[in-house]
Amino acid sequence: MMYPRTIFAEIKAVLDDPEIIVITGMRRVGKTTLLNEIYRSIPSSNKVLLDLENPLYQMLFQETNYDQIMQNLSSLGLHTDEKMTVLLDEIQTIPWIVKPMKYLFDHYGVKFIVTGSSSFYIRNMFPESLAGRKYIFQMFPLSFLEFVGFRGESFHSYSSWAEKDRFKNQFQTEQWKPLYSEYLQYGAFPQVALASNITAKKRSLQDIFTSYFEKEVKQLSDFRNIQKFQDLLLLLMRRVSSKLDITKLSQECGLSRDTVYSYLSFLEKTYFMHFLRPFTKNIDREISGARKGYCADHGLLQSFSSYPTGSVLENAVLTQIRPNVQSIHYYQKRNGKEIDFIIDQEIALEVKETGTKEDLHVVEKLAISLGLKEWYIITRNYIDLPGFIPAYMV
Repeated sequence: MMYPRTIFAEIKAVLDDPEIIVITGMRRVGKTTLLNEIYRSIPSSNKVLLDLENPLYQMLFQETNYDQIMQNLSSLGLHTDEKMTVLLDEIQTIPWIVKPMKYLFDHYGVKFIVTGSSSFYIRNMFPESLAGRKYIFQMFPLSFLEFVGFRGESFHSYSSWAEKDRFKNQFQTEQWKPLYSEYLQYGAFPQVALASNITAKKRSLQDIFTSYFEKEVKQLSDFRNIQKFQDLLLLLMRRVSSKLDITKLSQECGLSRDTVYSYLSFLEKTYFMHFLRPFTKNIDREISGARKGYCADHGLLQSFSSYPTGSVLENAVLTQIRPNVQSIHYYQKRNGKEIDFIIDQEIALEVKETGTKEDLHVVEKLAISLGLKEWYIITRNYIDLPGFIPAYMV
């Protein structure tokens, strides 16, 4: 059974374009499943899907004569009489593949659709020579709307924040509260959502974490001290939604500041962590400002320790909004007053278990001072006042 992912419609809309399609995202977010669904949706039989973790298919692209690669693909059933589509899973396993891909794209018109789980390696794999010849899509864990779809149910999703505010109601908030509680507790990875019981969900989360270390950290990094890396990661997870103090992190882990920065970069480029920069009109201050760290998945976060419910909710809301926005920042004044998320430099979102009028007044005042157009409190519990949006609707 195919479960609905919103990114599928976006990719399907450009399938007939000649450009290479690159799908990136953390391991286990569903890239392979999506690639198989794309394969099935292509009406032509002149197509082939290859898993590049298979050494046999890696050999296929090792030919120094790129025309020979085309002959190898022909032996798998492709022919040059009509448009050819080659779908490749996990391309980061063979970094040399880009040059033959470019050759086959230029000389044979091959349409490539590929997946990879590290933005650092994929960015370096696709040089400027392919500028303008590729579409890049980032795949995230499940939004709550997708999570509900995995259960065979659905609810109407509103595109604007004003509509979410206007059309909220208490009945539906209570109706979806049990599923949203499960979403908060066990997170948004597809295999966890589909697991039949709590034990299976917990086992899946542990397996995802182990796979990240085995497939990403150990295979893709050149870190000499993996234990130090893990120490820093667990420390970051315990401080999710808090501003990072690089000096303190380096002291607590026994690492240099440069090493901490390199570890943070790797965590972000392999999608395990996401770091928000402060909102400011001054780009230099944005770059130099302290970042706030969030885990790729709030269920993965909670599989290691107990966290304040507010921090978990904040992490979950970020998971829900990231696929649909261009930019996200946070804002904090020196007196401590803050806005959790500023969306596309226009909309302020503050996350609260149960917000108050005073919370909304604080956000409104900050938002107006920053020149923002809209402001809302995102709450887990229903508040029957303008400006409060139930978290499940995000």
